[in-house]
Amino acid sequence: MTNEELIKTAFAARKYAYAPYSHFKVGAALLTKSNRVYTGCNIENASFPAGLCAEKVAISKAISEGDKEFLKIAIVGGNEDIEEPKDYCTPCGICRQTMVEFCDKNFEIILFDNGIPKIFSLDQLLPHSFNKNDLKK
Repeated sequence: MTNEELIKTAFAARKYAYAPYSHFKVGAALLTKSNRVYTGCNIENASFPAGLCAEKVAISKAISEGDKEFLKIAIVGGNEDIEEPKDYCTPCGICRQTMVEFCDKNFEIILFDNGIPKIFSLDQLLPHSFNKNDLKK
């Protein structure tokens, strides 16, 4: 799947976001090594810490179906009134840490701004991360 197709899939997932409090809708599309795509959208909750990020939803769906090897993820987000967001929507720290658990440092994170995709490696977005190898020390 091309990066453009993955971005388009993330935009489609964004339409299902439940964001009655922030009005900030996010969609994600995760590509696995088995060439499957899992989507996610943010799901808010009146008890704010109980909400879910789009990235974690997509990763959780993949893992719950036995797919644990990931290649890349596309993330798009912005105010619900904007059809095509104008700013990059980077994953939060918790989502970055979740990615560290299941992805290698070269895992690609594709963001989209004003028609322009930008690709980061996980290592670029979370350098010096804490991971399972640190528990063995």
